[in-house]
Amino acid sequence: MAVVHKSKIEFEIGLDENKVPEKMLWNAEDGGVEKDETKAIMMSIWDAKKKDTLRIDLWTKDMPVDEMKQFFHQTLVSMSHTFERATNDEKMAETMRDFCDYFEEKLDLKK
Repeated sequence: MAVVHKSKIEFEIGLDENKVPEKMLWNAEDGGVEKDETKAIMMSIWDAKKKDTLRIDLWTKDMPVDEMKQFFHQTLVSMSHTFERATNDEKMAETMRDFCDYFEEKLDLKK
């Protein structure tokens, strides 16, 4: 199958003198995102040759801990949905969602 369209997602990371993220911006033209600020990024990249996952986890030093906990919870919930769509493994996806409920309860994230 030939590539008929290219899409670009970009991250701009402003670092302090110790190379700790101060400010992060991202662009995704196809998604209508232009220089939106974010306080955290978690990205996984599959290396098919090595059969291994590469990770980029960044957050600004002013990211509040309560928001980081919420970010992790929402990421885990999203991953369980993505896992189900990608593998059609409903049983394991439900097990993952159960863990997400436990995670939410233990961190007292329910509002």
